Amino acid sequence: MGSLEAQNVVVIGGSRGVGRSIVEAALGEGATVLAVARSAADLNKLSWEASGVKTLSVDATEETAPDAVFDALAPDVLVISAGALAPSAPIQEQSWEVFSANWDMDVKASFLFCKAALQGRLKPGSRVVLISSGAAFSGGPPNSGGYSGAKRMQMFLAGHSQKEADRLGLGLRFMALAPARIMPGTGVGDRGIDGISAYMGIRPKDFLASMTDMQTPADVARAVVALATGKPQGSSFTVSGSGLAAAA
Repeated sequence: MGSLEAQNVVVIGGSRGVGRSIVEAALGEGATVLAVARSAADLNKLSWEASGVKTLSVDATEETAPDAVFDALAPDVLVISAGALAPSAPIQEQSWEVFSANWDMDVKASFLFCKAALQGRLKPGSRVVLISSGAAFSGGPPNSGGYSGAKRMQMFLAGHSQKEADRLGLGLRFMALAPARIMPGTGVGDRGIDGISAYMGIRPKDFLASMTDMQTPADVARAVVALATGKPQGSSFTVSGSGLAAAA
């Protein structure tokens, strides 16, 4: 029996990249899984390739998104993995719209779903995992706009939501998980690798050669399963090639 047998898992941003790896891991652990994304085409591809997954095309930044998602499948585990591509230009060349893209997507989606959970849309015992980034600790490169601040805010949001859930006696768990290193083969990772390499004036392969202890999307997915099925202390965690750890 899988560790998520008889559990409902909803993955926001589940059609590609890290989100898709989380979907596949949850299916492998016996869960009923709903993958949510904006792109119907990507969801159709996922349905064809991942047997048994349910899908829903929704923009997670719409105010009505939590209602639509929770009506489709009431989650025992809710994972927010949706996110915009980080900017890739020096600050002085960015507009505010470009600079704030990750606040308008990553943070807004996390806020809306955490708010809905705190308003009673999730049953006691449900777990919420926000996928953050190691850039929340390092600050990221100077050409990444508001990305690192947005990912740090997701950590704060998990912590604030946990305190509010405890105050209200809701019996919910809120956690943020930060992959420690950039990940090739994902949309965000490939965009970041190309942007950082160009900014530094080096080849992408040389940038990657400088990285150590890198995790894969599958490592992130395993960490999500561990958080969802265990009883970890704290609200913020990291995952690297060395595994899952509480955030310092």
